[in-house]
Amino acid sequence: MKAAIGTAISSVLTSPALRDGRRLLASARRRLSGAAAQVHYFHQADDPYSHLLVQLLPRLLERYRIELQVHLVPAPEDSAAPDRVRLQCWSRSDAAQLAAHAGLDFTDRGGQPLAERQATAEALLAAALEHGRFVHNAPRISEWLWAAQDELPLGLEPLPAAEVARLFEEGAALRKRLGHYLGGTLYFESEWFWGLDRLDYLQERLQQAGLNRGADVSSLAGLPQVRCTLQPRNGQRPQLYFYCSLRSPYTYLAARRIRLLAEHYGADLQLRPVMPMVMRGLPVPLEKRLYIVRDSKRIAEHFGLPFGRIADPVGRPTERGLALLFQALQVGKGSAFAESFLQGVWAEGIDAGSDAGLLKIARRAGLDQAFVDAALADQGWRAQAEANREEMLGLGLWGVPSFRVDQRPAHWGQDRLWLIEEDLIEATGAHS
Repeated sequence: MKAAIGTAISSVLTSPALRDGRRLLASARRRLSGAAAQVHYFHQADDPYSHLLVQLLPRLLERYRIELQVHLVPAPEDSAAPDRVRLQCWSRSDAAQLAAHAGLDFTDRGGQPLAERQATAEALLAAALEHGRFVHNAPRISEWLWAAQDELPLGLEPLPAAEVARLFEEGAALRKRLGHYLGGTLYFESEWFWGLDRLDYLQERLQQAGLNRGADVSSLAGLPQVRCTLQPRNGQRPQLYFYCSLRSPYTYLAARRIRLLAEHYGADLQLRPVMPMVMRGLPVPLEKRLYIVRDSKRIAEHFGLPFGRIADPVGRPTERGLALLFQALQVGKGSAFAESFLQGVWAEGIDAGSDAGLLKIARRAGLDQAFVDAALADQGWRAQAEANREEMLGLGLWGVPSFRVDQRPAHWGQDRLWLIEEDLIEATGAHS
């Protein structure tokens, strides 16, 4: 009964009809009031993704008839950003790669900005905001902060600390009320867009709303996409490691795509299942859970994947799933079972905690009742899952889905499969 109720609620939360209704209502209110279309931007000074996004704000305003409302925000709370040091290190490295591909400026200097320098930058950003010059001045201030330049940006007097604190408090309260937890985020008429990775979705929304200034609809971020158009040539079979969780919707969104990448480039796909964060004692705040579900829905629609009838596998369902998955890996059916399980719980509302539900998932992967019974009786998977987690942490990663080709640097997130493809192209000598 509990699983059925959860599936009904998730179906409503991810309903395209409800989403489209919200969009129509917001558009109607805006048109009736004669108000400008407002996009809210939440800037976190010590966040590399904010540093990238702020460089694109002038182009966003040039492209679309919108009014930009800027808010300064602090770093997310610990519950929304577990393992903060790894997150910061990874974000800097990842942002440097994004900057190189998007034609933006960022260099990872191996550490976060010094506290005193960050406070000065935040006071300058606050002054720019108060004087209506944020979009013009923020890229220079952010560059000064991250590049450790000696000369302060000219033309602004830092705002007093009390005023800066007030702006941060207001920004954090609005961000939480609207339903998010990160910096480097944009909000438009009930929908959130994080960083460069979701900028294309914001552009699509603005275009649907008829807010283009001209005919140019090209991507502002310009990040690569997975193509699978080149052919491997050197006869090598690279190892492709996939750190995954059965309770991660982003793992579901990546599972089939990473398998197809492996098949195209002749890579040996090695699944490394881990226990979900929440089952490792790491809490996940409500606004994070809701955003992830809605974000996963639009990504699933983009890739033509079903999503939304969720039977949350937290706890016993995931443990049972992992017991089967580790055994399925031994008989060459790991990917098939993982994809069946993930689609079952994230798209079909199958209760993997029930015997009937788990058997249905298993049979689709070619596993029978006897296999299920034997797998559930073996608790050896717990040590293996922990070993996989330790291996992942050793790579500087803390979450899933994460990936690595041979001994190359690892990558985190289903948004980075294009980087995995680049590694596979290099490993296999692929060309046209």
